[in-house]
Amino acid sequence: MTDSSQVTYVRQSMPRLNEPAPDFEAVTTHGVRKLSDYRGKWLVLFSHPADFTPVCTTEFMAFARAHDKFAALNTELLGLSIDSKYAHIAWVRSIEQNFGVQVKFPIIEDLSMKVANAYGMIMPGADDTSAVRATFIIDPDGVLRAMVYYPMSNGRSIDEFVRLITALQTSDANKVATPENWQPGDKVIVPPPQTADAAAARKDEGFEYTDWYFSKKSLEPA
Repeated sequence: MTDSSQVTYVRQSMPRLNEPAPDFEAVTTHGVRKLSDYRGKWLVLFSHPADFTPVCTTEFMAFARAHDKFAALNTELLGLSIDSKYAHIAWVRSIEQNFGVQVKFPIIEDLSMKVANAYGMIMPGADDTSAVRATFIIDPDGVLRAMVYYPMSNGRSIDEFVRLITALQTSDANKVATPENWQPGDKVIVPPPQTADAAAARKDEGFEYTDWYFSKKSLEPA
């Protein structure tokens, strides 16, 4: 049974959506990186259990192959694991030699687990770092907009992060929400009315109307 002091610590150590992402300064395979280096850009910060592991290798190759898709969305990639930069370098070289995939983004050396702990990447009760597989999407203002955790046995869908960032940017630019599995070109959800009078008027506002709280519309081509 978890005591109350441990519960308090876990709650305090977890980052929260729509608040500033935890600041960091860390050694990477591309030199020192700070969160402030990414101001003005979106950032995908993702951790993996360990270098030279098969599931993580498939994920890193997928991130590397999607590098241009993220770049087109003004998005940078930044990996992390509890391994040294030398292990990272050796692993990246192995990926290129064995699979022909070049990893161009930096990978944080987090031997002290300072960044991992600040972002809640170490799960409570874990007896090693192999439980770490987390992804954080940070916006150009340094605000944490999404976080996703996966078990060590199952790899992430990198295409989903491309889709999610596209959806977040669309929502921000147009003040709308996006439905399940929204793709560019699909209709978006109009924010529901905030008063009874506005709800009564919604049917006649020209949207694709289902009920006062559920209406869609098409976005004008960019």
